[in-house]
Amino acid sequence: MISIENSILKNLITNEDYTRKVLPFIKDDYFEDSNQKVVFQECRDFITKYDSRISYEALSIEVQNRTDLTESDYTDISQLIDRLRCDDEDQQMNWLLDTTEKWCRDRAIYLALMDSIYIADGKDSKRDRGAIPTILQEALAVSFDNHIGHDYLQDYEARYESYHRKEDRIPFDLEHFNKITKGGLPNKTLNIALAGTGVGKSLFMCHMASSILLNGRNVLYITMEMAEEKIAERIDANLLDVNIQDIVDIPQNIFERKVNKLVSKTQGNLIIKEYPTASAHVGHFRALLNELALKKSFRPDIIFIDYLNICASSRYSKMGNVNSYSYIKAIAEELRGLAVEANVPIVSATQTTRSGYSSSDVDITDTSESFGLPATADLMFALISTEELEGLGQIMVKQLKNRYNDPTVYKRFVVGIDRAKMRLYDCDQSEGGSLIDAGEEITSSLNEGTKSKFAGLKFS
Repeated sequence: MISIENSILKNLITNEDYTRKVLPFIKDDYFEDSNQKVVFQECRDFITKYDSRISYEALSIEVQNRTDLTESDYTDISQLIDRLRCDDEDQQMNWLLDTTEKWCRDRAIYLALMDSIYIADGKDSKRDRGAIPTILQEALAVSFDNHIGHDYLQDYEARYESYHRKEDRIPFDLEHFNKITKGGLPNKTLNIALAGTGVGKSLFMCHMASSILLNGRNVLYITMEMAEEKIAERIDANLLDVNIQDIVDIPQNIFERKVNKLVSKTQGNLIIKEYPTASAHVGHFRALLNELALKKSFRPDIIFIDYLNICASSRYSKMGNVNSYSYIKAIAEELRGLAVEANVPIVSATQTTRSGYSSSDVDITDTSESFGLPATADLMFALISTEELEGLGQIMVKQLKNRYNDPTVYKRFVVGIDRAKMRLYDCDQSEGGSLIDAGEEITSSLNEGTKSKFAGLKFS
């Protein structure tokens, strides 16, 4: 009776279609029998080198040429090759693929459990127990991905369906943000707010986190600029409808009643996690997601990172010989990769340059430290504050990059801002002046009155 391991080895030698589909997913550690492991290694190395499956004769020669085998090992492996050669039973391809995939997953889980026990016993000098969730997660995720791309001419029906399929998005509670994003932020995206110091980067993210929590979603807010309690205080001001400076004066029983009322309004949860400035990277964030899933059964629907420029890169050292362009671009790429991996939108922020802070019309090139950031982001917009807008209780938003919609439509618009309650709200666009886009494409030619009115603006 032939084993699944022998069936795999036989088909790696005789079945090219099978080999192409399964070889990338099989590891030599999956084979318990050392003789089977040697045969697999020779099959894999031959296919990798010559892009063709190995013959029985070539396999025997390659095994004979190995210098790490004893005479007894060689005899046993030769007998194994003879058994594979003599077995002429053909298996149904779909069954064979499914069985091989299940075998790979079972072996991966078994090895991961053994590895985890080894780490838990303190026998691994390079890894601690914090690595165990990732090891188990990777083993559970083992599967064959047989998708080899979209066939433009043959897959038109699936493509047409995708055009009409409603994409899962995280909606805003602000009308114009929903308009420019076609209903909210899609999963697997990186979204960036550009603003100067004190303009409202954290306020924007705290308001958005508050509104999404009220909408029944799970929110993870990672801060590297302010303490967890300070972020929570801003969200308290927003959700409890209290001026931020008055929160400390609220009696405990009233504060508790307000929080309990909030709990009854939402099915979501909000976790705020603080890291030291410039010390945490996506590796830390990934470990946090694993811990939250294991300890709290918490999986976020959206992640806020306050803010991108004071994250660390998992690929580069800040003290190494790397320029700011490459370093910040690496952080942006890593965060976008985390968004894809976790299947959530990530929202973060960045500072303007010194010239951008004093510019009368900030542009995408006014991004501080690295133009690689806007190159990576899916949505990027500037938050603009002026004395005139502050007097109106407003903040201006200017689209800089938009992969969801035409960035020239609603290129500029205003939203109301209540800094005391850390809150944004929809407001009358006519108050923002003639620079506000009414929903039509904006041309570069502005009338002299508009130029004069906004000549003193400071875009941040």
